[in-house]
Amino acid sequence: MKHIFKTLFVVLFVTSFVACSDDDDTTFPPATTTIAEFVAGNPDYSSLLAALEKAELVATLSGEGNFTVFAPNNAAFDAFLTANNLTLDAATKEQLEPILLNHVLGDALTSAQLTTGYRDNLANFSTYVNNSDSGVVINGSANVTTPNLNQTNGIIHAVDAVIALPTVATFAVADPNFSQLALSLTTRTPDVDYAATLSGTESSPFTVFAPTNDAFLDLAARFGIAANTITNTAVGSITPEQLAIVLNYHVIPGTRLLAAGIPDLVEGEAPATLQGERYSGIFIEDNEAVIEDETGVDATIIATDVKATNGVIHAIDKVLLPAAALADDVLDRSITARAVATPGLDLLTAALYRTELNDVLDRPAADGNAYTVFAPTDDAFRTLLDGRDLEDIPVEDLTQILLNHVIVDSDAISASMFVTQGSRYRTTLATYGDTDNNLSIFINIDGGVILNGVATVTGPDVDARNGIVHVVDEVITLPDVTTFATADPNFSTLAQQLTNADLVTALQATNGTGTPEAPFTIFAPTNAAFDNLSSVPTGNELRAVLTYHVIAQSNVRSTDLASVAGEVATVNGANVTISADPATVQGVGNMTASAIVQADVQATNGVIHAIDQVLSPTAMQQP
Repeated sequence: MKHIFKTLFVVLFVTSFVACSDDDDTTFPPATTTIAEFVAGNPDYSSLLAALEKAELVATLSGEGNFTVFAPNNAAFDAFLTANNLTLDAATKEQLEPILLNHVLGDALTSAQLTTGYRDNLANFSTYVNNSDSGVVINGSANVTTPNLNQTNGIIHAVDAVIALPTVATFAVADPNFSQLALSLTTRTPDVDYAATLSGTESSPFTVFAPTNDAFLDLAARFGIAANTITNTAVGSITPEQLAIVLNYHVIPGTRLLAAGIPDLVEGEAPATLQGERYSGIFIEDNEAVIEDETGVDATIIATDVKATNGVIHAIDKVLLPAAALADDVLDRSITARAVATPGLDLLTAALYRTELNDVLDRPAADGNAYTVFAPTDDAFRTLLDGRDLEDIPVEDLTQILLNHVIVDSDAISASMFVTQGSRYRTTLATYGDTDNNLSIFINIDGGVILNGVATVTGPDVDARNGIVHVVDEVITLPDVTTFATADPNFSTLAQQLTNADLVTALQATNGTGTPEAPFTIFAPTNAAFDNLSSVPTGNELRAVLTYHVIAQSNVRSTDLASVAGEVATVNGANVTISADPATVQGVGNMTASAIVQADVQATNGVIHAIDQVLSPTAMQQP
């Protein structure tokens, strides 16, 4: 997206990835001691007591409050001191206070109320609780061994390890929703010691936008990347070098960007990532914080402000990709990314975002197919808008206009393939009304590649990983039935006769309006059919003949012919006779039935079937 949405104030809550469990119904005996008194009276917590005294926190845990304390016993405390080359005698208040407060939550919570997710502790860091059938684990390292020791000012849960001050790497490893990220950080990039980097202080603090497991699965689906079942990595076929580029793009060094500060960022001010590139934008849209990368697909920040000693983590639902990653064959640009990166397609890009087709055209087409997209330039969009803004076009209408520029086929269609195939009809992803009937598009190769008679391909064959893009000089607006009469040279005589009979405006009517009323089923004589006439009628006789080719208030496709077979009234008032097998239509004055030589040319207000005779409503008009 090429602009920034900015709000005055946004509150983004840290959310849990797992649904809350039922409220705890544990009944406790009346408590008689405070948390500090319990610790002082239990010899197995003498090391914890000594640490609380040195950190001057005994008074805090003796006073009024509703605390949750994860209490390591002497064995756990001694193991921690030994591992960190510390002794209680040598440790200072400044060292011990944050460690101990990292074990304390500001609410009294039973083990059942310790639902899986993140909470802030009194050290002003995050605590990750994983509550599963196997028990409660804190920050991936400390297991609750004895829960629910009720005290007058809170609840104690005994744990088997000291909960070390968390780094951003702590949460990547502890939270199972980041297991794909953790595997990428620890095993897939052996030449880069991410664990050490994100556990340390060099270049810190870090702001890390952490993709969830679903984000990695989404990346694999978007790019058709194979998983590695041995290492259980979703994007196993990405090389370590490629993955390092991608992972570095998720880390902003030297800043601790909390959610509250995101609305203050404006376009271009996001700091450079560890990879070197900046994000295209970090902004607020519809009360959600999103990040735009080089793919043209926004990543939504789905959990915020996971606070560590050396930075902050925000969980995101997409893997972010820099331009450097998209330069590779494996992670090549999608059609959306091509639009974003191509100068002069800004309005197309904005339209894709507004309709959310940016995400659709970033992914592979279904069933192994490919997209062929005609991309209107900014000038083409300005002509369409005629002084309006994109926002003035209803989203539903804009979506259909854009889909009218997209063909899906087994292969992407290059400009040379259009020439080889010759002028012909194809279908776009736009649809007729609320049906699944796709609108037709006429591709004329006389004098270039021209679409529906209005848009010429000026920039052909921009390859993308999921198809091909052709830049065009006009927006291909949604066709009515007269569009094809004008665009298709095989209907040039019909187009002229419709003008002569003053029927063009009537046949441009939309659904349920005009006289006659749309939608229309039109049996359209080709030029050859008119050439076979001894003379072309004029005046009222011409109008009578042309309206004899139109059935009002119907959109009869070839698959519907059997259900309407027989005599059907036309706008002229006289009947035609329709047959399904073979597909023909016969006029009152025709000696033989007219074959349908081109079926189902679908427009927004009806369908056209090309026929090889001019239908005659009376015997007198038969040449």
